[in-house]
Amino acid sequence: MKALMTAWLSAMLLMLSTLAQADLTIEITRGSDRATPIAIVPFAADGESLSEDVAQIVSDDLERSGFFDPLDREAMYDRPSSGDEVRYGQWSALDVRYMVVGRVSREGNGYRIRYELLDVSGQRRMLGENVTAGDSELRGAAHYISDQIFEAVTGIRGAFSTRIAYVTAQGAENDRQFTLYVADADGHNSQQILNSREPILSPAWSPDGRKLAYVSFESGRPAIYVQEVVSGQRVQLTNFEGLNGAPSWSPDGRRLAMTLSKDGQPDIYVMDIASRNLERITNSSSIDTEPSWAPDGRSLLFTSDRSGGPQLYRYRFGSGEAERLTFTGNYNARGRFSPDGEAIFMIHRGNNGFQVARQDLDSDRLVVLSDSRLDESPSVAPNGTMVIFATQQGNSGVLGAVSADGRASYRLPSAQGDVREPAWSPFLN
Repeated sequence: MKALMTAWLSAMLLMLSTLAQADLTIEITRGSDRATPIAIVPFAADGESLSEDVAQIVSDDLERSGFFDPLDREAMYDRPSSGDEVRYGQWSALDVRYMVVGRVSREGNGYRIRYELLDVSGQRRMLGENVTAGDSELRGAAHYISDQIFEAVTGIRGAFSTRIAYVTAQGAENDRQFTLYVADADGHNSQQILNSREPILSPAWSPDGRKLAYVSFESGRPAIYVQEVVSGQRVQLTNFEGLNGAPSWSPDGRRLAMTLSKDGQPDIYVMDIASRNLERITNSSSIDTEPSWAPDGRSLLFTSDRSGGPQLYRYRFGSGEAERLTFTGNYNARGRFSPDGEAIFMIHRGNNGFQVARQDLDSDRLVVLSDSRLDESPSVAPNGTMVIFATQQGNSGVLGAVSADGRASYRLPSAQGDVREPAWSPFLN
């Protein structure tokens, strides 16, 4: 039997009393035509009314990934709770390739969830596990189960137990309130990190998921802060004259890349966090901004207008030189590496406006992924399967997400003002 929550996640749950009601909701906007049919049968609950529908959460997780097409509950012939009760012929007739069955039982002060992943065509069990969860941990347990199922079928680690950070803006233009939140990857369990009457920009997760770096204007000008998510303790790292922006953590968590204009034009700098020593990476008459580390820590991706318009460049440490990577169109910005380092995601301006795009580094082929027109601030899931970004829906700023192949997408609107500046966390354990 596996324990579900790590010490870090348990500490997060202790802060439920401070949660603000700013959860995001999921709206599927496009499903993948290659999604695998799967049936997530409602879990038996031994007659007890549960605070969360575990099977529904699993179904929602898998659907929004774009890899799976869950069967509607109304189409299910019966509702087995274990593999022994499954009549495979019935489910095969529904063109279901996989199915998930389970049971939730009270155990002490919490619950025991028994689930099984079944291969319908092979009539075999692929996965079976007992998961323990406290009274307030059923949703987290469901995300954990989704992760295991996703990896068992696709071979890719699931990212449903990760978190997102984002900024909301509420109120009239001359009296706006800005709030930095973190939430589960599906928008639930939102937690307020910082509230300010001045803008908050560019949240970035530390590699261990315990801290956020961000830009705050609370002192009257932009400054970079680092804040612990659980304790709320924070330090101010920069407050130079001019621009202090776009913090980005190195993969080892020891350095922050950032944009500073303290010496003239905006350039890329790297700060050693322990010593606060700065290394200037670029030194040109152009605007160099939005740094992002390569997964191996050996290079930085950044935006520069040195060619006449915003394009993406790669600086390799030790070389002293920057290589231009994007040539399709006259605007490519806010670049982010895929976790395997084989592609970059960005905001590309084409005939349909500003959209999320992916460029494979081997072929240099650029593909537009999103179908909206005013996209910004892309952030890649730690398993590389999805990209979250800010966009416009009517008169409101919302978050959108699109699969790395562009075949599936969804929106995460908020009932409380505009939502901007998303950042997807790393894996949390």
